[in-house]
Amino acid sequence: MVDILNAIIPAALFFSAPLIFTALGGVFSERSGVVNIGLEGLMVMGAFVGIVFNLTFAETLGPWTPWLSMLVAMVVSGLFAIIHAIATVSLRADHVVSGIAINFLALGLGVFLTKQWYEKGQTDMISKPFYTKTIPLLSDIPVIGTIFFKGVYLTSYIAIILAFVAWYVLYKTPFGLRLRAVGEHPMAADTNGINVYRMRYIAVIISGMLGGLGGSVFAMTIALNFSATTIAGQGFMALAAVIFGKWHPLGAMGAALFFGFAQSLSVISSGVPILADVPQVYLSIAPYVLTVLALAGFIGRAEAPKALGDPYIKGTR
Repeated sequence: MVDILNAIIPAALFFSAPLIFTALGGVFSERSGVVNIGLEGLMVMGAFVGIVFNLTFAETLGPWTPWLSMLVAMVVSGLFAIIHAIATVSLRADHVVSGIAINFLALGLGVFLTKQWYEKGQTDMISKPFYTKTIPLLSDIPVIGTIFFKGVYLTSYIAIILAFVAWYVLYKTPFGLRLRAVGEHPMAADTNGINVYRMRYIAVIISGMLGGLGGSVFAMTIALNFSATTIAGQGFMALAAVIFGKWHPLGAMGAALFFGFAQSLSVISSGVPILADVPQVYLSIAPYVLTVLALAGFIGRAEAPKALGDPYIKGTR
C-alpha cells in the first residue's frame, strides 16, 4: 500500500502545481466579476516566456535560471492580461469573446516568434529545468516522509502554500473584501468609495501573473520546451477547477489536485495493480472527461459571484 501511495501522491502533486497556480488566478479574476476564459492563453504566454528566457540565460544564471524564468513569465503574462482587462472593464466587451481572443493571440504569437527565432515549430529542450528535491528532516519521518518529502518538486508545495495565502488575502484582508464586493454588487462597492474599475484591473493582472506562473512551471517541469501543443488544455482544466471549487481558493486547490491526480494516472498506471490492465488511451483522456463533467455541473451546482460577466457602468445598477 505504501508503495502505491509513493507512486500516486508525488505524481499527483507534480501535475497539480501548474493547475493550482492558474486556478488561483482564475479565482481572483472571477471573484472581481471578470470571467477569464483566457487562462489557457495566459498559461501559453507564461510557458513561452519561461522557456525562451531559460534558453537564453541558462549559461549566465546557472541554477537560478528556472526561478528567474518563472518570475519573468509572471511579469510578462501579467502585462499581457491587461489586454483582457481593457477589453472587459474599460470597453465593456463580452468577457467570453475577449478570453477566447486572448487564447488565440497568445498561441499565435508564441508559435510565430518560435518559428522566427528558432526556425522550427518548437524550441530546443531547456538544460536548466526544475529538479526534484528531498526536504531535509521532513523526509526522515517514517512513511509520510518518503511519500511527501522525498524526490518532490518545490513548486508543488509553493502552489499549496500560495492557495492558503490567496484564501487569507481574499477573506481576511480589506483588499480581499473590496475585491469580492465588486464581484457581488459593484454599485454598492462604488457607493462606498471602492474604485470598481481599478479593483477589476488589479484582479485580472493578478490572474495573468498566476496564469503565467502556472504555464512556466508546467513548461519547466513537464514539457521542457515550448510548442503549439505544450499547454494543451491545461488552462481549461484550471478554469474547471475554479468552478468545481466554487470560486474559493482552497476549493480550487482541491479540484486542481483532483485533476492533477487524473493526469498522473497514465504515468503511474504500470505501478498500480488496479490500473495495469486499463487501456492507456482511457487514462490519457480521463482528465479531459473529468473537466467536461465538472464544467457541466456533474458534481453539484456552484453559485458564481452575482456580477460575474456583467460590465459595470458607473451610476447604474
